[in-house]
Amino acid sequence: MNPEIDIILRLLLATALGAGIGYQRERARKPAGLRTHSLIALGAALFTVASMYGFGGGVDPSRVAAGVVAGIGFIGGGVIFRTSGDWVAGLTTAASIWVAASVGLAAGVGMYLVAFVVAVIAVIVLMLPKISG
Repeated sequence: MNPEIDIILRLLLATALGAGIGYQRERARKPAGLRTHSLIALGAALFTVASMYGFGGGVDPSRVAAGVVAGIGFIGGGVIFRTSGDWVAGLTTAASIWVAASVGLAAGVGMYLVAFVVAVIAVIVLMLPKISG
């Protein structure tokens, strides 16, 4: 297969899987939805692909993955806020953003089945009813 076609397929897969996670968040009327999750997964995949193929053989692609993992926390932090009292909202959406980035990283390195399975697991977990204590 043409390497550029393979890269494009990785990016499309990441975008679609991120959209699946984001669709659930949007249906639940959460602050980060389909577009946000899609773009996060796409960006993580592109950073991964670019680090693997764009800088020659002397670069360690795991450094970019580590940067994505750390950097995505800032975006996730933007959806967390404190409401009245001790109630904190947005933690689950922040976690779903983090998972969308991981799905993008997995798709970017070519772990198609793993990326798909994790996205499906994430959607299933997000659909579980909230248990309040």
